[in-house]
Amino acid sequence: MRKYLFFPVISAICFVLSHTLSAQTTLVNPILTGFYPDPSIVKVGSDYYLINSTFSYFPGIPVMHSKDLKNWKQIGNVIDRPEQLDFMGERLTRGLFAPAISYYKGTYYVTCTDIDHDGNFVVTAKNPAGPWSNPVKLPQVRGIDPSIYFDEEAGKAYILYNSDAPDRKPLYSGHRTIRMYEFDPAKLTVIGEEKQLVNGGVDLSKKPVWIEGPHIMKRNGWYYLYAAEGGTSVNHSEVILRSKEVWGPYVPFAGNPILTQRELPADRKDAITSAGHAQFVDGPDGKMYCIFLAVRPYEGDYYNTGRETFIAPVTWKDDWPMIEHGEKAIAYSYTTNSKEAKQKGALPQSGNFGYTLTFEKELDPALLFMRTIDKSSYSLSKKEGLTLKLKPETIMEMGNPSFIGKRQQHLYSTAETELVFTPKSEKEKAGFVILQDEGHFYFLCKSKAQDKDVLQLYKSVPKEKTMELLNEIPLEAKVDKVGLRISSQGDSYNFDYSTDSKTWMSLKDKVDGKFLSTKVAGGFIGCLYGMYATSSGEPTTSIASFHYLKYQGDDPMYKK
Repeated sequence: MRKYLFFPVISAICFVLSHTLSAQTTLVNPILTGFYPDPSIVKVGSDYYLINSTFSYFPGIPVMHSKDLKNWKQIGNVIDRPEQLDFMGERLTRGLFAPAISYYKGTYYVTCTDIDHDGNFVVTAKNPAGPWSNPVKLPQVRGIDPSIYFDEEAGKAYILYNSDAPDRKPLYSGHRTIRMYEFDPAKLTVIGEEKQLVNGGVDLSKKPVWIEGPHIMKRNGWYYLYAAEGGTSVNHSEVILRSKEVWGPYVPFAGNPILTQRELPADRKDAITSAGHAQFVDGPDGKMYCIFLAVRPYEGDYYNTGRETFIAPVTWKDDWPMIEHGEKAIAYSYTTNSKEAKQKGALPQSGNFGYTLTFEKELDPALLFMRTIDKSSYSLSKKEGLTLKLKPETIMEMGNPSFIGKRQQHLYSTAETELVFTPKSEKEKAGFVILQDEGHFYFLCKSKAQDKDVLQLYKSVPKEKTMELLNEIPLEAKVDKVGLRISSQGDSYNFDYSTDSKTWMSLKDKVDGKFLSTKVAGGFIGCLYGMYATSSGEPTTSIASFHYLKYQGDDPMYKK
């Protein structure tokens, strides 16, 4: 009898093993490449929703959806109507700082800071794809990085945030606190008085700086308060404290920080640095994971792709979590015991990838305008593609120029478009730009010089709102459309053109890429490839058409 039972048992074991092996998924870092900083995530049922900072770009705060923490599809934007918020007159690196997303009883909540205008606010939606409500201001919440914690067992909500030093008397530069109010999720207002939860950081005697991006979670009877510390550059980290009561006192973990890369050699190959600003989430395999921001420099602290969204598993010991203390480098991939869930129509976001955007009916939700949207300034059609009206505004100013951009998502990348444009004067220019901010960009364009059509390459002159001509070549009068291509090569860029859609020629190679780095430009954003058309201060009726936008990433760390 036993020998007959043996075979079903073996078959069952083989089925379980094969099912387990087939259910493995490899998470590739970053899970969102390019300018996707300050991530916040929420799990609702089997669905994950992730949001990021967008500063003064519009639409603001992309909403990403996933079933497996690997494959992400943008389903909307939180700020997608001009009447919600106004970023006009603000630098691109200002605007919206560090949003946080949460969910409670059928409603999604996003809190955020409009750093120069409206301060802290909250918006809500029944569907994370939108529409989201107009912002409700939170004037009592004085600081940045608000997040809402719902204590479902107690039936209460709280809003915590980074704020000034006690009595607004900092002991040193970067001295901040974490404070909290009780929050009414129905009336969208605070309740009672604020209370200080953390002063300075984990150890005030060591003068910790910029305790920010706070979250609270509850596990095994403990309330955990965790936050970024050290500033969002190479000294970035994540620290954690805990308490039996939501109002504290919070005791720091002796093993802090729970995430950092600052102790590793700066010259290591394919470095991931500046890790912090984290949030925990339960994965589809039942294990806990952490999403956080970090950067991939091509040298030292030089990077053009901005701060990106990464993921790593969380391990627990003695009721304390650990992501990566700093002894080991954050990995470019992690394996999970869960099934991969691809989403139809989603653009790839991790590893090396390529795609082509066409402009027949609607713009991809990941494309960005400067500060607001002017729907009268562009049109879409199957024949003409994307048509931009030339506007007097330039990208060197604080207005809304005719500009539509996509993120540079790789250190080594190529972006390409095809332009149809007939300039009427030397003031009129249309073409392709690689842009870090108002003062740091290169502009590959078609224009006029001495009454003849030309291709030009300009470099911005910071703080002077002018451009320096790097190269210029004449175009034959019969050339109607021209291909424009910009390639990033880590610390340099190449600029090419084509007049027959087949053969590409160089306009200029090995142009300084560090000029477009965050380290040189300052601020908190990353580079965009942009389609751009301007009449340089003069009114005009001219238009420029872009037939497609092609992108390809080719980073060496994914070829191993």
